[in-house]
Amino acid sequence: MSSLRERYSLTLTAPAPRRTLRAAICAVGRGLHSGAEVNMALKPAATGAGIVFRRTDLGRDIPARFDHVVDTRLCTMLGAGAVRIGTVEHLMAALMAAGIDDVVVEVDAPELPVFDGSAAPFLFLIESAGATEHGGLRERLEMLRPVRVEHNGAFAELRPQTESVAGLDISLSIEFEAAAIGAQAYHFRLSAEGFAAEIAQARTFAQRGEIEALRQAGLAQGGSLANAIVVDGAKVLNPEGLRYRDEFVRHKLLDVIGDLALAGAPISGRFIGNRTGHALNNQLLHAVFADQANYRLVNSAVAAPLQLTAA
Repeated sequence: MSSLRERYSLTLTAPAPRRTLRAAICAVGRGLHSGAEVNMALKPAATGAGIVFRRTDLGRDIPARFDHVVDTRLCTMLGAGAVRIGTVEHLMAALMAAGIDDVVVEVDAPELPVFDGSAAPFLFLIESAGATEHGGLRERLEMLRPVRVEHNGAFAELRPQTESVAGLDISLSIEFEAAAIGAQAYHFRLSAEGFAAEIAQARTFAQRGEIEALRQAGLAQGGSLANAIVVDGAKVLNPEGLRYRDEFVRHKLLDVIGDLALAGAPISGRFIGNRTGHALNNQLLHAVFADQANYRLVNSAVAAPLQLTAA
């Protein structure tokens, strides 16, 4: 019987140095769910620090890691004890696409600013701050065998690459009753250039009938046509229309990238999903890390399993 390496033609790639921001950069925006003003700063971090969210109003840090996800309703929320930070997925997607390994994200509120509902403003901030190599080797998580999670017909799956290449391929399909959305599918191979051109500007969206229920539940207090697409049946209510014909599936794909970034290392593999969301994306990472035979962490000619430690 052939080995997993032989079956999937896995190869080791040349190690890449870790990267952080060249300079700190600040921004102010509104929280999507709280509606409150949020002050945010992205700052360089030490080699090996990873991505860390810092609640400056509470003096607590939360690692950007899948095992710190505490809520997945309408956003991905991280937590440590009673401290929370929500709507992290758009920034995480931008950091992953830009190849930033180590950064401190300072915020003075329980969620990140939503800006225009896409990842483009975060990508602009990262590009404005600049990136720099600062020692150490970037680790890459290589999938060794398929892992799949399912719920009510929806599924999310990570498979090994079938070619001798590193990186993440994503194939995603969605389906909504609203005629303005309907059924859409998109395939994307993650790269900085492709993310900026094809994915970053895709905005979050909601159906008009859902909005009042969300607000009565204390959510979407900061939502508006300036930071979300709103559809009503076959109509898009935003006066400017869509940025892409299939903006809805592109945004869901953006969410997948942000959620997978919580693996703690870039993933080399193939993601396939149908009607997946934040909950299934997080369950998928838990399933991957539940068995060390599913993956290996590579940063040089030596491969080792990813070791998680409590914060």
